[in-house]
Amino acid sequence: MKWRLDWYASVSLVGTVIKYLALTMLVPLVVGVIYGQDSWVFLVSIGITLSIGVGLEHLDDDPDLGPPEALLLVSLSWLAVAIVGAIPYVLAGYGTESALRLPMNALFEAMSGFTTTGATVTAEISFAQHSHAVLMWRQLTQWLGGMGIIVLMIAILPELAVNGAQLMQSEAPGPELQKLTPKIAETARALWLLYFGFTLLLIAILYGLNLIGLAPEMNLYNAIAHGFTTLPTGGFSPQAESIAFFGAAVQWVIIPFMVIAGVNFALFWHVLQGEIRTLVDNPEFRAYTGAVAVFTAVLAFILVRGAAPAMELGGVTEGLTENTIRQAAFQIGSLLNSTGYATADFAKWDEHAQIVLLFAMFVGGSAGSTGGGVKVVRWLVVLKTVRRELYTSVHPDAIKPVRLGGNVIDEDAIRGIMVFTVLYILLFAFAAVFLSLDSARIGEPLSTLEAISASLATIGNIGPGFGRLGPFGTYEFFSDWSKLLMVFLMWIGRLEIVPVLALFVGRLEDR
Repeated sequence: MKWRLDWYASVSLVGTVIKYLALTMLVPLVVGVIYGQDSWVFLVSIGITLSIGVGLEHLDDDPDLGPPEALLLVSLSWLAVAIVGAIPYVLAGYGTESALRLPMNALFEAMSGFTTTGATVTAEISFAQHSHAVLMWRQLTQWLGGMGIIVLMIAILPELAVNGAQLMQSEAPGPELQKLTPKIAETARALWLLYFGFTLLLIAILYGLNLIGLAPEMNLYNAIAHGFTTLPTGGFSPQAESIAFFGAAVQWVIIPFMVIAGVNFALFWHVLQGEIRTLVDNPEFRAYTGAVAVFTAVLAFILVRGAAPAMELGGVTEGLTENTIRQAAFQIGSLLNSTGYATADFAKWDEHAQIVLLFAMFVGGSAGSTGGGVKVVRWLVVLKTVRRELYTSVHPDAIKPVRLGGNVIDEDAIRGIMVFTVLYILLFAFAAVFLSLDSARIGEPLSTLEAISASLATIGNIGPGFGRLGPFGTYEFFSDWSKLLMVFLMWIGRLEIVPVLALFVGRLEDR
């Protein structure tokens, strides 16, 4: 049986997504007008983006989506927005001094933004090198990608709401989609309103710290910029020192919002409905918050013991101090759910501290959150499945279903989770080897930890790694081939592998 695919329908709706993306460029355009910088970049970018979007939209005047078309729409949309989102970077000459490397660097930065990865190829991030408008676009791309571009389109476009459940299932982070309302478009709007509300709350608090004198550097521009990249667990900052640029008050405010961003947003909807027990009794929420607490305690203990005696602890003082606890809580809150902010250069910490951070990177946020990584619920299911297999090997006649929160998990769901986890690990391992070999080829050899962290940071949409890829480092030195692989990893990692690979497998004909 041949797998049929009406690509005209999918590409036509990709054009609609691109057309509406042009409207979001009005935000950096306004910033450009205010600061008198790079307004023309976004005027031209809006014109090009609108032309591409409208042109693709006319490929099919009445698109009809089946399962293959829905997969193609989601996959192509994320690739297309990164390509179109790179246009302002190219026009502004952002991220590199070499014109030959500009297109690839621009694509890398745009894909890193929309997938909320937070890895950068920019050698120097400063207002002296880049305009306020371009840096705000960099921040905005992460906010748009955080809750999901397709989820946003479903919320505002009736033609996509017809196939909304299938589209959201393909895009949503995690193994399952929780429908909050009878209509999927209303669910999409509810999720985006929660996301928007948390963003506004954080911006208000950050700017409030400025108004009362606790954070003089946190002006309105910085408050908006960091609001745009905290809730999507993005990690971009217009400041080269990331959150280390700001004082302790700002860092303590951002920590709980990073943790919130890694929680399933559907649980907050239940809380607003007065169903607080839904949050408290959720096994993934308990496991996620427990992991944050345990990793923080372990890292703080390592730092208190003197992880690198009198050595560059990246701003961490020895002993049990407020600073040590804050650094541990911030780095775990940032890396466990893939935000990627930093208040210390953990690339200079000793190997024990770095191993704890590496393990935290593997965990990920919750399903239905904006966090990256494997996701907590998948690890819970994997561990419970392993335990069942060990039990049934001793009691072969026993029938022991896998349960989570008192509910029996469907065997198809278990199989899907195991397939995803295996593919994730295989792709991660292959990419680490390729990046190591390719970097040695161009005379920029990576250490084992650098190669592992580069692969994990991109497929997990985490951002910073170790060594030269640390929180204040850059991916600029990689070859274009390595950057192209990492662009692919960011893309396929954000869509959680299966929707993209299914497109290729689905084209095979059964004989």
